Amino acid sequence: MDETTPETDAGLTEEIRARGHENVRAEHSSTVEVTTDDWLTPAGDCIVGVDADRPPAEFDETFVEACQSESATITAEFTVETDGEPLTDTLVGRGDPELTFEGDRSFVGRTSDYVDDRTVFVGADGAAADLDRALIDALAAGAPLTLTLTVEP
Repeated sequence: MDETTPETDAGLTEEIRARGHENVRAEHSSTVEVTTDDWLTPAGDCIVGVDADRPPAEFDETFVEACQSESATITAEFTVETDGEPLTDTLVGRGDPELTFEGDRSFVGRTSDYVDDRTVFVGADGAAADLDRALIDALAAGAPLTLTLTVEP
């Protein structure tokens, strides 16, 4: 296991660093997305972070394998710092045997069971539109974002 995927009492984790963008709206009701692209158009209403430091294709294989179980619980914790105070919100989904983590630009969490190469969790309890509005406002102002994905097999 390498240093990018520490094992804790809570499971395996992957931490992604990204940033907000003036076009972050987070209005999509069934998906949430973070991208390695450094730009965002107003049409990207599920995207909450841009310029991510790596895509799912670079995640540790141990983490990926743990996510490929239908019984896996995957937690996505979104954290921004504003005025020295952290704002955090969490979405919880599950794994799926069809998850490939082959996306080389972005990753998507979904409330549905749909899976493609960008999907990192399905069956989520929320999406972009459900995230805390203060957190989204900070991202729209360009705040740095830390996304921590944790899988519990």
